[in-house]
Amino acid sequence: MTTRVLVTGATGFVAGHVIAELLEHGYAVRGTVRDLGAHAKRAHLAELSRRTGGELEFAAASLDTDAGWAEAVTGCDTVFHVASPFPSAPPAHEDDLIVPAVEGTLRVLRAAADAGVRRVVLTSSVAAVAYGHEVDAVRTEQDWTVLERAAAYQKSKTLAERAAWDFAESHPGAPELVVLNPGMILGPLLEARTSTSHVPVQRLLGREVPGSARTGWTPVDVRDLAVAHRLAMEVPAAVGNRYICAGEPLWMRDLALLLARDYAAQGFRVPTRLLPDLLIRVVALFDKSVRLTLPTLGRTEWVSADKARRELGWTMRPIEQTVRDTADSLIAFGIVTAAGGRTARQAQTAARG
Repeated sequence: MTTRVLVTGATGFVAGHVIAELLEHGYAVRGTVRDLGAHAKRAHLAELSRRTGGELEFAAASLDTDAGWAEAVTGCDTVFHVASPFPSAPPAHEDDLIVPAVEGTLRVLRAAADAGVRRVVLTSSVAAVAYGHEVDAVRTEQDWTVLERAAAYQKSKTLAERAAWDFAESHPGAPELVVLNPGMILGPLLEARTSTSHVPVQRLLGREVPGSARTGWTPVDVRDLAVAHRLAMEVPAAVGNRYICAGEPLWMRDLALLLARDYAAQGFRVPTRLLPDLLIRVVALFDKSVRLTLPTLGRTEWVSADKARRELGWTMRPIEQTVRDTADSLIAFGIVTAAGGRTARQAQTAARG
């Protein structure tokens, strides 16, 4: 009998790659969507099903209401809770992010527990691990972001993950819980719609910015992250563990230099100069997306994925390949052009992982 699994937020960037990985390995997949009638928004997923010959169906459910969740989880062995708000600009109030993230996570866990789901794999973030610490150090799964010194997004991921662990520990019959903490998620698009994590590549390649802020990230390829999700379901000893899925730090200027090196011959004039912190702070007064970089300005994010490698047998491809494949997909979908700027086909930024 084919094992059936549920993936929340099926039309999101990460969820699409998780679905592809699961279909390719013979799992029957059910994905949650807000509107079953919006066929165009999931046409790329239907194509995945045709290409792999896998079984894919959809259920209507939203993180802001209980409706539909009992039906969505019924008959599923594992739930992959991937969906979570990822803003392209700071919210008007931090609770606009925190409340949906926490309540949505608990809503999924309650439904899974009531249905007798065996395991839940939760997509958290290094945002729940590496922020607010007074001393720079390599962070591991033992670390938690310090809420008193964290921005709204980091708080939302931290509080949602802590709520999940509290639920798993305090509710008899709760599903087994495994948590993944990815870094900045790059990689090829499955459709002509970007996620928030694509913005730095998109802006540099499209010459929408004059240079790089003194900020950086610990990236992970979305395809490698999808493999980590499958392994988190399959490896028995993963139960009760967090796993960081991220590589070595990548500064924005290093990203710009990679893009300039590989795409100059195609006519892309990637800006490679480093912008002063003061200029970034001034621009942030007018550009909400730039404002998101302020908590990380001048800060190195160091995390270790050794535990995932050791216990899950997980590996990562080289960052150069990930950056190229990300850029190639932005070009292929017409989201950036060598002439600079955005095209009419540019997708709206998706606030889902």
